[in-house]
Amino acid sequence: MIMSLFPSPCRGWRRWTRRQRSPGGFCWNSELFTLTYGALVTQLCKDYENDDDVNKQLDKMGYNIGVRLIEDFLARSNVGRCHDFRETADVIAKIAFKMYLGITPSITNWSPGGDEFSLILENNPLVDFVELPDNHSTLIYSNLLCGVLRGALEMVQMAVDVKFVQDTLKGDSVTEIRMKFIRRIEDNLPAGEE
Repeated sequence: MIMSLFPSPCRGWRRWTRRQRSPGGFCWNSELFTLTYGALVTQLCKDYENDDDVNKQLDKMGYNIGVRLIEDFLARSNVGRCHDFRETADVIAKIAFKMYLGITPSITNWSPGGDEFSLILENNPLVDFVELPDNHSTLIYSNLLCGVLRGALEMVQMAVDVKFVQDTLKGDSVTEIRMKFIRRIEDNLPAGEE
């Protein structure tokens, strides 16, 4: 039935499916999301000749999602402006990941200067039911997340570098996303505007 593909009020929970409650009170089926993302990555692998091009496309798509998603996040979470990168890390891990993926990654490996940290995902919902074929060993399957983080933070005037350091799909025990603060983006208003 087509209606089952769309979010519905969280009534009639079924034992055979895992659902997440969004802040708006709607449920989404995490398996449907995971399978849909898998179909997207599969199609990109067919459309592009090598994994590097697929990785770039996933990052680009994630960036475009992040640019738009930040408005929804700020409206729903009522989070004010973060004063430093540590506060930003807390908001990303404890609020944003929980709100959109239903997980809370841990924040570790801070650099001495406080401008770099790692998000450790014990369970990455994007990789449920996924095994990478041997001919896609350089594919960064969840690279969309890096683009989302980069795009969202750019919209709140933070330039960051985001990359995967470890991935459970490649035999690592956890998934690690490394984030590095590059600079604060200054608003450049046209002459005569304030």
